[in-house]
Amino acid sequence: MKLVAGLVASVALFGGAHVLYDGEGQGTAVETASSSSYRLTANGDEAACAVRRGAPVSDGLSRLDVAPGCRKLMPGIERVKFWREQADGSVAFSESGVDPIVTFGVADGDGYESYAPAAPLLALNSDGDN
Repeated sequence: MKLVAGLVASVALFGGAHVLYDGEGQGTAVETASSSSYRLTANGDEAACAVRRGAPVSDGLSRLDVAPGCRKLMPGIERVKFWREQADGSVAFSESGVDPIVTFGVADGDGYESYAPAAPLLALNSDGDN
């Protein structure tokens, strides 16, 4: 009985993934991450700074350049050096490549919204440069 339940769950997951991706092989999270230049804003404020994802270091981990002015949006963010893309499409910025300083989830449209830490709320939107 457990085997049948496992088989049904596997088929449902496969079917859901096929419908979600529409058979194209790439999902929205992958498409969102295709840009390398981003604009970082805090709480919808007009103040913004530039963030640029650089060369890949390993699978899911890339170098990250953060403009000095980003410190105004979130003190400490100027120390980040790495962009880590998670399997679920979320993105973490870290100083070491491991421990995140800020973590973003995929937002509606072309970008990300922070969820950790809870404040300040940061938005990371594609700048259009690739």
